[in-house]
Amino acid sequence: MKELTHVDERGVKMVEIGHKDVVFRRAVARGRIKLKPETIRLILEGKTKKGNVIATAQIAGILAVKKTSELIPLCHPIPLTGVDISFEFGEDYVEAVCEVRAYYKTGVEMEALTGVTVALLTIWDMVKAVEKDERGQYPNTRIEGIEVIVKEKGEYIR
Repeated sequence: MKELTHVDERGVKMVEIGHKDVVFRRAVARGRIKLKPETIRLILEGKTKKGNVIATAQIAGILAVKKTSELIPLCHPIPLTGVDISFEFGEDYVEAVCEVRAYYKTGVEMEALTGVTVALLTIWDMVKAVEKDERGQYPNTRIEGIEVIVKEKGEYIR
């Protein structure tokens, strides 16, 4: 069984990575937000009152990736080389995919997960007025399936 690396007999610690080599790291995470079909249509037609939902979600996700070590206490700050956030639309969902790249001593999967999560939260915030029901609730809206789908370490693979 693997041991927890952030906890020892003295308490919580940030894992030492000084001995590790700097290598290429890449992680891709994805997740979905379920929305009403009419909300999807508004996003695609650019008719939401708060503005461009997708551009705003991309910016928010990229900013979140850059701030991951400030949000998750034991994550190392990582010198990123690239972040891409893309979206695919279904009839009642938007799927976000966040790819993060860096040359460093530790992986970037937490950054990819943070980016995709904040991008989806931003979509929710941008469309919440049309997602609410008559009681102000969100019976159809949910974020789901957030996962790491790629984690690479080694040579730059593209």
